[in-house]
Amino acid sequence: MANVGKKLMGWVDARFPATETYEYHMSKYYAPKNFNFWYFFGVLSMIVLVNQLVTGIWLTMSYNPSGEGAFDSIEYIMRDVEYGWLLRYMHSTGASAFFVVVYLHMFRGLLYGSYKKPRELVWLFGMAIYLVLMAEGFFGYLLPWGNMSYWGAQVILNLAGAVPVVGDELVTWVRGDYLISGITLNRFFALHVVALPLVLVALVFMHLVALHHVGSNNPDGVDIKKVKGDDGVPLDGIPFHPYYTVHDLVGIVVFLFIFSLVLFFFPDGGGYFLERPNFEPANQLKTPEHIAPVWYYTPFYAILRAVPSKLGGVIAMGAAIAILFVLPWLDRSPVRSMRYKGIHSKIWLTLFAISFVVLGVLGAIPAGPVETLLARIFTVIYFLFFLLMPFYTSMETVKPVPDRVTGGKH
Repeated sequence: MANVGKKLMGWVDARFPATETYEYHMSKYYAPKNFNFWYFFGVLSMIVLVNQLVTGIWLTMSYNPSGEGAFDSIEYIMRDVEYGWLLRYMHSTGASAFFVVVYLHMFRGLLYGSYKKPRELVWLFGMAIYLVLMAEGFFGYLLPWGNMSYWGAQVILNLAGAVPVVGDELVTWVRGDYLISGITLNRFFALHVVALPLVLVALVFMHLVALHHVGSNNPDGVDIKKVKGDDGVPLDGIPFHPYYTVHDLVGIVVFLFIFSLVLFFFPDGGGYFLERPNFEPANQLKTPEHIAPVWYYTPFYAILRAVPSKLGGVIAMGAAIAILFVLPWLDRSPVRSMRYKGIHSKIWLTLFAISFVVLGVLGAIPAGPVETLLARIFTVIYFLFFLLMPFYTSMETVKPVPDRVTGGKH
């Protein structure tokens, strides 16, 4: 049997680089041996992506993308489809889990300078993934055809009306109608189920290929390729498989345990994962008491509301996302990792993280005078983190970086 398997693989390898690809990306891909807790979130993003794709496919089998049948089909899935409630909650909870792990994955990039040379393209692909995820989440937000979905989408789509000259025509073109209707639902369904998942999978593939081409970063920000043994293998690297495939199982099991607790005992997330008005069908004549997007959009929604003018708010919200794309060229520090950067970088990263969380909270609650003032203060802090980065990273005193990685003995 072993000889048969070997001959079969030889036949395949002569026609398709199966073994070569496996070795390049797994068994002979040498990753730094000092990965820590923060490096779990990349593989967890892949786990959640698979969950979203699989559950999404099954949900579409029973979903009716029409203004008349969408809400009832969700009720049908929840009540009559065998394990439909589980599939729906896996998908809705998975959406929030996706953004949790992606935000933590992005924070790790900020913490250890994973966007700096030669990984600029890895960062850009990652940011493109984030942008597509935001669009994917928004288009999927309307599909339950609940009252919050309807009015939330109405508010966000109307932002396009702030564009000078062509704003009103642009809003009508995006909606496909003069009001959000079944036509809007249909086109959002097509984008959510077909177009964007294809783009997302392609970007994830390019993200991984780019990562494995330049090699993974590590908590020290040391290039492990510089110190190699006589066999050409990095002395501070270990094969991704089997070491990290087994190592990551620990993080996967812990994540699935937490995910299951939320899924079975807290699926609505206290109204943040599944808003209470969304358990009512869409109603053009009944506006929810407080309209807010899902929690993972609320930091940018708070930035939008912090600016007095509608057009200025849209520009500020767009800039808050766009500025992340130029991060590799804003950081002028000679070192990558926050371990060896100066005190200014550490203070500003802390302030940035606090501002992002506070803006997220402010975007989820009604905006009074105090909330608006706080949103403006933390919006300024958010942008100053990036705009001042070329100055404080180039002027601060950094610690000497070791020649080889520290810790992570295997």
